[in-house]
Amino acid sequence: MKLAFLSFLILTFFIGVSAQSPSKILSQANKAAGGEKVLKSVRSREAKGTITRKSDSASGAYQMFASNPNYYGEKYDLNGFEYSVGYNGKSGWMRDSRDGLRSLTGESVKDFQAETVYRNTRWLNAKAEKSKITAGGKSTVNGKAANVVNIKTSKGVEIKLYFDAASGLLLREEIPQGELVKSFDYDDYRKVGGILEAFSIVAKVGEETYEIKLDEIKHNTQIAKNVFDFPQISNEPLPDIKTLLDEIRANTEKVDAILENYSYTALQIEREINSKGDLVEKDSRKVLYTFFKGYRITRLMEKNGKPLSTSDQAKEDKDVEKQVSEIEKRIAEKERKEMNQRDTGSGTGGQPNGEGQRITIADALKGSLLVNPRRERFKGIDVIVFDYEPNPAFKPKTRNEKLFALCNGAVWVDSKTKQVVRLDAFLTKSIGNFIGKAKRGASFSIENELVNNEIWLPSQADVNLSIKILFAGININNLIKYGDYSKARVEVQDSKVDEIKQP
Repeated sequence: MKLAFLSFLILTFFIGVSAQSPSKILSQANKAAGGEKVLKSVRSREAKGTITRKSDSASGAYQMFASNPNYYGEKYDLNGFEYSVGYNGKSGWMRDSRDGLRSLTGESVKDFQAETVYRNTRWLNAKAEKSKITAGGKSTVNGKAANVVNIKTSKGVEIKLYFDAASGLLLREEIPQGELVKSFDYDDYRKVGGILEAFSIVAKVGEETYEIKLDEIKHNTQIAKNVFDFPQISNEPLPDIKTLLDEIRANTEKVDAILENYSYTALQIEREINSKGDLVEKDSRKVLYTFFKGYRITRLMEKNGKPLSTSDQAKEDKDVEKQVSEIEKRIAEKERKEMNQRDTGSGTGGQPNGEGQRITIADALKGSLLVNPRRERFKGIDVIVFDYEPNPAFKPKTRNEKLFALCNGAVWVDSKTKQVVRLDAFLTKSIGNFIGKAKRGASFSIENELVNNEIWLPSQADVNLSIKILFAGININNLIKYGDYSKARVEVQDSKVDEIKQP
C-alpha cells in the first residue's frame, strides 16, 4: 500500500516537473532564438536560396519577403513552373503556371492573413491579437523530442508549433491553407544579426514535398510595397475608378428598388472560442426580412434552430405591427417636413444628414484611396477587383464615414452589371471614445449571389471584431447566412401584417 502511494507521488511529481505551460515554452523559444527584444526589433525579413521538389527533383530559385505589419510574399521557379503568392495588407493573391493569377477569398484568404501576421511577428503578439494559446502535449519531430503549442487566432485559424524540448528552437510549423495543412520542418540554424535562423526547410504541401536551402537571410531591409501587390499581366484596359463608383452608386438605387419586392431570411450564428481554442457555435437566430414602402421589416422566426413558441410568435406579430406603424409615422413626418420646406423656400429639399441612413459601398469608399485595379474571374463571371486604403486627406463627417475611412480591404465588382459581388474590410486602427471603442484588427466580409439573374444579394457575411463599452470588453464573432429569396410584398389590413408572395 505504501509502495503504491509512493509510486503515485513520484508519478505526480514527474508529471508536474515535465509538463510545461505554453507561455514557458514560448519564452524558452524566444531565449533560444536570441531574446524577445531582439526578435521584436525585426521589422522586415528577406530570404533567398534554392528549392527542390522531391517527387521529380525539379529545382530552381526561391525567395521570401515579409514586412510589418502584414505584408508577405513568396515565389519560386521549378524548371519553368512558376509560383508566387502575396499579401499587401489589403488582399491576398496567388499565381502559378497551371491555374494563372487570382485573388484569394474565403477560408484561403483568412488562412493566408493569419500566416502573413505570423511570418512577421511569429508568436510574439499572439495575446495582443486575442489569439488562444494552448498546450498541444509532447511529440517527436525527426527523432527529436518536442513540446507542442497551438495558437488559434480570433478568426479560428490554428497554427501548430513544435519546439525542440532540449534547445527550445522551432522544429516544425503546421499552417492551414484552405482545405490543406502545410508543414515546415526547420534545421541548420545559424546566427543572423543576433538571431538564430533556420537555413534548411522541408515543406510539405498536399502530396508534394519541397526542400529549401537558403543562401541568405536579411533583416530590416527596405522592401518596396509594390513587391506585395497583385501582378499586372492583363493588357485589357481598366475602367476609370471614379466612373466605376458612379455606376455602382447608380445601380445601388436600382438594386434597392428591386429588393423591395423580395423577402429573405438571415441565419445569424454567434460564435466564440472555447477554453480549448475551438471556434464553436454559441447561439443562433433566424430572422425574416421584408420591405414596406422602402423600409425593411424584421421578424424573428427561429431561436437555436427551433420555431418560436405560441407566446413568442404573438409578441413578434405585435412587434411587426409596431414596425409598420412607426414606418407610417416616419413617412408622414417626412412629408410634413417637405411641405414646410416648400412653403418656407429653405431649399434643403429634405436631404438626410447621413446619420442613421443606409450607407452604400460607393459611399463607404469615398473616404478611401482606390488602388491596384485588376480583372479576374470569380465564381465563373468576369469581375473588376480593386484594393482600398484610408485616404489621409479625407475629412469624414458622419459616424459611417469615420469608420470606413479607417478600413482597408478589397472589392469585387461584376463587370457586366456593375454590382458588388464581394467585399472584404479590415479596421486599420482603433476607433471610438471613452464610452465605446472598436479595436484595430476588426474585420468584415460579405459575399453576394446572383438572384433571378437580376440582382446580387448577400449569401454570407462574416463579422469579427472586439468592442469596448466603458470598461467591459465584448468580442463579436458572427456568421450570417442569407437565403430563401422570394419575391413578396407586405400589406397592412385591419392592423394586421400579411406577407403576400407573388408568382
